[in-house]
Amino acid sequence: MDTFGLAVTSIRRRSVRAALTGLGVALGSGLLVALGTISSTADTNVINRLSHGGPVTAIRVAAAAPKPNQLDSDSFQSSDIHLLDDSSVATIRRSPYVSSVVPVMTSEAFAMPARGDSFFGMMIGIDLKQLDNLPITILAGRMPTPDSLTEVAVGSSYLDHLQLQPAQAPSVLGTEVELGAPRRDIGGHEGFRARWIRLTIVGVVAQQVADGDFIVPIKQTELARQWALGGAPDPDFPLLASQYTGLVVIASSLDQVHTVRTEISALGYATSAPEHLIATVQRYLQVVDIVLGGIGSVALLIAALNIATTLATAVHERRRDIGVLKAIGARDSDVLRWFLLEALMVGAVGGTIGSIAGVGVAEVLGLGVNNYLVAQGLGGVDLSTISPRIVLLGVLGSSLVALVAAAIPALLAARVPAREAVASE
Repeated sequence: MDTFGLAVTSIRRRSVRAALTGLGVALGSGLLVALGTISSTADTNVINRLSHGGPVTAIRVAAAAPKPNQLDSDSFQSSDIHLLDDSSVATIRRSPYVSSVVPVMTSEAFAMPARGDSFFGMMIGIDLKQLDNLPITILAGRMPTPDSLTEVAVGSSYLDHLQLQPAQAPSVLGTEVELGAPRRDIGGHEGFRARWIRLTIVGVVAQQVADGDFIVPIKQTELARQWALGGAPDPDFPLLASQYTGLVVIASSLDQVHTVRTEISALGYATSAPEHLIATVQRYLQVVDIVLGGIGSVALLIAALNIATTLATAVHERRRDIGVLKAIGARDSDVLRWFLLEALMVGAVGGTIGSIAGVGVAEVLGLGVNNYLVAQGLGGVDLSTISPRIVLLGVLGSSLVALVAAAIPALLAARVPAREAVASE
């Protein structure tokens, strides 16, 4: 018996009923896929926002010794200075749970912006070739070219000095700022000389690399520190004695963040990472995911009941057809396959339409949220986290639900006695 052809013919003969049943499946799967897509995308973006756009496994390391309760807190719990140098970096890099280590170098700077009052700030020097491994969110513009000595990115604190709102960040792009690296005079009297550089602002960022106002390539900060070290020791900036002010260590996975922090603490360095905050947020997000998944599942369950009701009605309407088929040699398994295949086709088509529509709805909502966040100067959401695989999962899930819903009506159809079916009218 050509089961596929029989199923197609049955759908065509009752096209309106099949279309309505498929629409129910499409609505259920579409709602479930849309909610699931929004939930997963929101989870990813919420966690990324906690790390300011960088890896969620980023750990900040300070050139300071940790206090005993260091690992119980997400923030630095430090005491005396503990110098950081290349040997310390090499030791941390050898850990099997560390994927990368980015040294951080800071230096004092006297800033003279193109507008507004002058102020003392900090230059943060980093290897900008490893930008993907840094907890930095670009609010406007771009980061400086890794080897440039004429470009700078400013932090949100720079906007505060100019009394600007985050939404006004683009207004400082292209303006210049003069930075003076101070050096204490040698001679027993209080006095400073400065090494002045003029930089063009190419970006505005939010970051958790280190406390500071200006982000520059690490070579720029090296030059500033060499100038400062040429003078008398500065008691206000004792970290000049340390080769690096800090590090950004990237753990191989979120589960290994605590392990890496423990290893670094054993080396004698204070650390900071939002591991406890992320764990708490993840628990709340899981509750939200369960609620949203439950809402979508209820919609899909209603669609399944619709399929079961439709096929149960079809069993009664097709008793004579079933009897004729059995009279000419069809087995119970043939009738069973007929009804199951018909349900599978309706579920697959409805699931495909619903899944594509659900992802489309999620994309539209995500675009609206993205535009709002950008307008508020909070950065956008990453819509690339929406995976095409969710469409496939929606189709497979809808098909499976359709088969389960059709199981009882199909069994009833298969067990209809041929003699009684033929005799019924």
